[in-house]
Amino acid sequence: MIKLIVGGKGSGKTKKMIEMINESATTTPGNIVCIEKSMKLTYDVSHAVRLIDVDEYKISGYEMLYGFIAGVLAGNYDIVEVYLDGVLKIGNHDLAGLGGLLAKLDAIAGDNIKVVVTVSSDEADLPEDVKKYI
Repeated sequence: MIKLIVGGKGSGKTKKMIEMINESATTTPGNIVCIEKSMKLTYDVSHAVRLIDVDEYKISGYEMLYGFIAGVLAGNYDIVEVYLDGVLKIGNHDLAGLGGLLAKLDAIAGDNIKVVVTVSSDEADLPEDVKKYI
């Protein structure tokens, strides 16, 4: 299951995601992973959440990001939630390619893994294949 948090820069997407992560950390049985570009959330999310910086692994572009997330999920079957902050920064601001990434993530997540993604864009500017995840 994919859920998007959409809005322009400074609209509170990351703050909303942090609240969701910390709430889940207290109530969700299973592992929670937060993937971000740079380690700006280090002190904001619960220590129970696995925080991963894609910059450490030189991830850029949607293909590399998909492979990385698939590897993380394959390496730990106890992951029940994945939070992805700043997907457009990782994907080089490619709105057209975002729908393909979300479709692939939805396929591997299925009904067992909740994936929450922040997208720094106005909803009106999103392609139709991305809007269906809002």
